[in-house]
Amino acid sequence: MYALPDSLDSFVRPRSSFEPVYLETYASGRLEEKVEEALEELRCCRVCPRDCDVDRLNDERAVCKTGRHAQVASAFPHFGEEDCLRGWNGSGTIFFSYCNLRCVFCQNFDISWQGNGQEKDATEIAALMLSLQDRGCHNINFVTPEHVAPQVLEAIFEAVRGGLRLPIVYNTSAYDSLRSIQLLEDVVDIYMPDFKFWDPATAKRLVLAANYAEHAQEAIRAMHRQVGDLVVDEDGLALRGVLVRHLVMPNALAGTREIMHFLADELSPDTYVNVMDQYSPAGQVVERPQQYNDIDRGVSREELVEAVRIAEEEGLYRLDTRWRPMDRLRILVH
Repeated sequence: MYALPDSLDSFVRPRSSFEPVYLETYASGRLEEKVEEALEELRCCRVCPRDCDVDRLNDERAVCKTGRHAQVASAFPHFGEEDCLRGWNGSGTIFFSYCNLRCVFCQNFDISWQGNGQEKDATEIAALMLSLQDRGCHNINFVTPEHVAPQVLEAIFEAVRGGLRLPIVYNTSAYDSLRSIQLLEDVVDIYMPDFKFWDPATAKRLVLAANYAEHAQEAIRAMHRQVGDLVVDEDGLALRGVLVRHLVMPNALAGTREIMHFLADELSPDTYVNVMDQYSPAGQVVERPQQYNDIDRGVSREELVEAVRIAEEEGLYRLDTRWRPMDRLRILVH
């Protein structure tokens, strides 16, 4: 057992009183209705802000290169996530192939750009979810689900029928349509959006989406209205709420000041934020370093310290830190 950080004490709820929100939605018949409504969104696809208008029900494909069924790259207990997700048994991650963004620095270039993985229907994805539950994972963590939100809902319905009882984590770039987030209401327990960039010109150049910040704000507001600030159980495991990730970029390109101000002012000063220093050149940045010479290096300690200082200046105080040592976790796992 670990002592919780002081910043989390007022956001603790007993696990004994927690039940995933989708169970009531399923029991009322509303989950099945949501699946039907979501699949209709694929008929003239506006599942994300790209608004491609292709008939994905008939397997037509556009920006995300995904048709009727989602493609899965991997599914496993992930120990690299935030402590409140990974716990001691891991976060049950399901990585989807392809993406509706085109981040030139993507760390998962082979998955998001090249589409490595296998196409799976709802029953097969549900089986992965139940297998992760059987392995003791603390949650089901859908990674890069923006372009397959209807397929996610479809799989959750099948998994609930099979006995799923874990919190659902929606791990997204935040380039989601408002309609998709509305359909996920009363189904998703934990939203984990990125907020990547604030400036439209920067977003256009680095993720090929000039309207990224506009849609990220809209989506994250909706997520927060649905589930509120992050709540954890007695062991510090996330139960419900919003956890925002912000990747610090070289040369302050992300717009950290504006993003942190938005989170504190328009969501809540109690918003749980992971200010991340993991950036390193990858993907097209490595292939064309001269074109991306302003991000062709890692983030310095000074840049990270400055980003954290900005977050605190803007009034945010629930900043993620690692408080479960990995060596202790490995002992618990084995």
